[in-house]
Amino acid sequence: MHAPPLVALAVSACPAAASSPPPWLASPRAAILAAPARLLRSRRGTLRLEAKAAWRAAGGGRGPRVPAKGAVLASYMGAEEVVGPSPQLDEDELIFHIRRELDEGNLPEDVASSLEELYYNYKNAVLQNGDSNAYEIMLSNMMALFDRVLLDVQNPFTFPPYHKAIREPFDYYMFGQNYIRPLVDFRNSYVGNISLFHDMEEKLRQGHNVVLMSNHQTEADPAIIALLLEKTNPWISENIVYVAGDRVITDPLCKPFSMGRNLICVYSKKHLNDYPELIEMKRRSNTRSLKEMALLLRGGSQLIWIAPSGGRDRPDPTTGEWYPATFDSSSVDNMRRLLEHAGVPGHIYPLSLLCYEIMPPPQQVEKEIGEQRVISFHGVGVSVTEEVKYGDITSHTKNADEGKEIFANTLYNSVVNQYNVLKSAIFRDCGAAASSTAISLSQPWR
Repeated sequence: MHAPPLVALAVSACPAAASSPPPWLASPRAAILAAPARLLRSRRGTLRLEAKAAWRAAGGGRGPRVPAKGAVLASYMGAEEVVGPSPQLDEDELIFHIRRELDEGNLPEDVASSLEELYYNYKNAVLQNGDSNAYEIMLSNMMALFDRVLLDVQNPFTFPPYHKAIREPFDYYMFGQNYIRPLVDFRNSYVGNISLFHDMEEKLRQGHNVVLMSNHQTEADPAIIALLLEKTNPWISENIVYVAGDRVITDPLCKPFSMGRNLICVYSKKHLNDYPELIEMKRRSNTRSLKEMALLLRGGSQLIWIAPSGGRDRPDPTTGEWYPATFDSSSVDNMRRLLEHAGVPGHIYPLSLLCYEIMPPPQQVEKEIGEQRVISFHGVGVSVTEEVKYGDITSHTKNADEGKEIFANTLYNSVVNQYNVLKSAIFRDCGAAASSTAISLSQPWR
């Protein structure tokens, strides 16, 4: 399958952008919310800041000093929830603690280096959002991430084939939401066909299953979907089950975010043969994961997100143009058959995501774990169109292989069409006027 031209499929009008923003956009604070994470205290006490003097003596500069509201402090022997203010911490002290844990052997060198690099990239991105508390929010979120990474390095979490989001005693779901929230420019973000998400919820309440066949752009995709739907469809935001590749459950900086999502953990085809000695283990693991998915679907009321491309989108190496990666027809067909054999009604919807500016992947697929995180503050979009029924699409063919290709192509073309509309709205300043006859854009958080 080849990607259709990104402009040709977008059938929409796009008048010039309005000269002045509507009243609700007068302040970024109306769209950028800071929902503090829960506070935790170590059973051995909170992270102490006795290293501060040594840092100053070593020539460390002083950044703005803020109370780290909503921060989570390093806990070495487990954690329990407490209520109360956290101590103050500034940028220099956070960096010092990362380096101290490295020196004491508590953090591997590559993890400590990645944390420090991520801190500066995240800081630069969050400070673009214009919120008066942006620095405080940024520092609190980075403290929380440092804490979670340190705890996992010392006591690594192993993901089962089916992982349910960890919500207590530490709420990893809200941690992920709060971390990505200040990176989203809600003023320039859109949802396509919000009414269809309401229709999905009704089907799920009736015991039906729903599968979202989607493109995949960033590690932050689950948080992006949840943030754009959290006001109108909070059940969807919190209950989607994501089919996740092994990289997001093994990368030390990604694991804490994955722990807050419902996941079916699989090994992507793109990385199945990276290490020949592990191929058989990966295949057995994927078989267990498929069995878990089948059990979930038999119970009904499941909403499953899957990227049939097997990985994240990449830009065209010649033009630099981003576009949805083509769908693997066998992956689409496997998911369809699982849905049909569940014994309850099932529905497949094509879903499109445009959010690569938030955290684009490396230009090429990398074999090793531990990629560089480039982060930006930007508008994002998610869109869905009417469900696609296999029987309706393939009724004119009796050839099973041809039917698989036709069905996968139909889903993919819908994703590309939606992607073009979102692209016009977000990158061409068209806003909701980029809506087409099949895709109605809105900002449901207004």
